[in-house]
Order: sequence, then C-alpha cells, then structure tokens
Amino acid sequence: MPLSFGVTVLPDPPYTRLVELFQLAEQNGFEYGWTYDSHVLWQESFPLLTLAAQATSTLKLGHCVTNPGTREPTVLASGYATLHDISDGRMVMGIGRGDSARRYIGQKPVKVAEFERRCTMIRDFMNGREVQWNDKDLQLKWVRPELPEIPMLVAGYGPKALAVAGRVADGVIIQLADPVIVQWIMETARKAAEEAGRDPSALQCIVSAPSHISDDIADAREQVRWFPAMVSNHVMDLIERYGFDSEIPSELTEYVRVRKFYDYDEHSRVGAKHGEFVTDEICDRFCVLGSPEQASVKLRELEAVGVDQFNIYLMTQGQEETLEAYGRDIIPQLFAAGGTG
Repeated sequence: MPLSFGVTVLPDPPYTRLVELFQLAEQNGFEYGWTYDSHVLWQESFPLLTLAAQATSTLKLGHCVTNPGTREPTVLASGYATLHDISDGRMVMGIGRGDSARRYIGQKPVKVAEFERRCTMIRDFMNGREVQWNDKDLQLKWVRPELPEIPMLVAGYGPKALAVAGRVADGVIIQLADPVIVQWIMETARKAAEEAGRDPSALQCIVSAPSHISDDIADAREQVRWFPAMVSNHVMDLIERYGFDSEIPSELTEYVRVRKFYDYDEHSRVGAKHGEFVTDEICDRFCVLGSPEQASVKLRELEAVGVDQFNIYLMTQGQEETLEAYGRDIIPQLFAAGGTG
C-alpha cells in the first residue's frame, strides 16, 4: 500500500483551531485527521470531531487515541457509529488502554485482558453487528449498512498489548518513528494475528510522531524533546512488567534509565521540563526532523519497513508551515519518486 499521511491536532481551545488545521491538512494532501481524547487536560473531543466532519469532505477522522475505560464501551461505540453517519463513512478508531485520560483523574490504564474484551465488543458493535454485553443482546440497528466498516487501530508497545492488536484490530498505532522498533512491534503483532488465524499482512502500521521541517536542526530537536519523554511513560510501564532484559528492543528501553519525572500538566507541550533528559539522538530516532530532503529520506526508511501511514503530531511551533511544507515539498516529491504509489 502507498504511504499515506495524517495529522494529530490537540483539542485545545479555541475549538475553531482544530477545524482550521484539519481543513488546511485536507488541502495539502493529508488523508487522516486525528485528535487526542483526554477530557480534562483538553476540551472534550467528540463535539470537535463532529465540527470537523462537517467542515471537511475527504479527511478520515478519529482519535489517536481514545480508550474504553473513561468512556463506557457501548457509549464509545455509539459515538463512533454516529460520527460515521455524520461524516458519511470517514471514521477510524484509534484506541489504547488509557494514559493521560486515565492517570490524570487517578485511574490506571485498563488491564490488558479487559481491554481485549472491550475492544472485541466495540469493533463489532460500532459496525452494526449484534453483541452480547452485560448479559444482554445489543445492536445498533440504525447503523447505515452501505457505509464502509469503521477500522479499529490499537496503540501499544508491549507484547501483550500488541497481541491484542494482532487478534482483534485492523492495525497498530506506534508512537515513534524508529524503523528498528517499528519492525519489532509489527512482527510481534503479526505473529499474534497469524496464531489467531488472521491474515498478518492485513494488519496496518500507523507511525505517529512529531515532524518539524527546518534547516535549524537544533531548534527542531527542542521542538520535539517532549515527545520521547511522553513515550517514556509507556516504556516505564513495560519495564515494570518485563524489566530491562527482555524481548523488547533496547532501542526502546535504554534511554529511560536517566528519566527523573513526568508532569502531566505539561503533557505534549513544547518545552516541557520533563523532556530535559532526552538526547539529540533520541529526538532524531523517534521523530522526523530537518529539511524536506532529510524528512523524505526518513519517510522512505519507514515506508521500506512497511509503514502504511505517517501521522504528524502537530504540537510544535509553526503548525501551518509544517502542513504546507508537507503539501508543497514532501508529499508530491514522494509520489513523484514512486515512493508512495
């Protein structure tokens, strides 16, 4: 499949900002518009996705990511089915166990076994199939059968969460752009898909990471240092469960040894103090930085290891400039070179 492009915009006030950036992304050749789902740190995202659906025409929309813990599973499924109707079939669900949305209100991520149970139900229920839930037979009978199915993409890093993606989901969301780690994650998920009797090659790979297009590489790194620090939250969970010496690649685990703290009040914010431990090398590995030519080289590396979509975390400065640089200098050149089609 050709490499496609998405963008993730925070549901920050003013709410019109997300809509404007989604419209600009659509004009610049992006195919997916994503947002966070952390209802205390930012605005409630479902109304914003509704506005985005009405303000765009081709952009596929969804969360990167929601979770089935803060949102009751049948409500989450019904919300997506409703948005699928409003958008005329353009919804895609990204879902994880819950990080900031859960931890900030004093809850832990949903346990893996329960996460799988809930995801299995949600995927069927939001697509109009009958499910059994809480000892009740339930169905969204108003789902429009002529619309395409809503895909479910699971975010994860560890073997157990990735196994859920392989058994249940349509793809994997990977929050980093290191080809070595991406390969290991997809191999782990696809092994689980194969063991479950599913087609492992059908599992999509979505890489989500910041991208800052600039000839000033030092400034670009400062723009994204918060991101590997955010990823480290998930890595610390993995180390607590598996330790440093496990099947998980050292490329993912070693850098957190010098981590000191994490402040959710600065979650996904440029200049966050908890990102000070992140080295330049980690910024370069986890993100897509530099000139359009340098970014294109990294994107071709990701495409070569089987990435289907690159999703820009648009939390850096110069948001319009980033989208326009991709639309003008990167997406057309990749297509022209045959790298994406």
